[in-house]
Amino acid sequence: MPEKMNPINIEINDEIAQGIYSNLAVITHSSSEFIIDFVRVMPGIPKAQVKSRIVLTPDHAKRLMLALQENIGKFEAANGTIKLPEGSEGMPPFPINFGGKGGVA
Repeated sequence: MPEKMNPINIEINDEIAQGIYSNLAVITHSSSEFIIDFVRVMPGIPKAQVKSRIVLTPDHAKRLMLALQENIGKFEAANGTIKLPEGSEGMPPFPINFGGKGGVA
């Protein structure tokens, strides 16, 4: 007989509900965990700051990957393909030590 799953009541406080903007994720791993650092990189500022760090077990990291794939598929079905700069799949669009002069208008 399969185990019955009880629903989980998930709560979120007002501060966390506001969210934190990130435009770069740096992922590292060991044999027992995946670490995702969410970073905010600003043009013309040579330092980037980690805004949040999430530590996951390998099975939760895989579940996150599958959930993201499913949600990206739903998003693209409703809104069209998300376009990435040519040759940037799997790579950040700028060097990790991003900095230097700002953009020119």
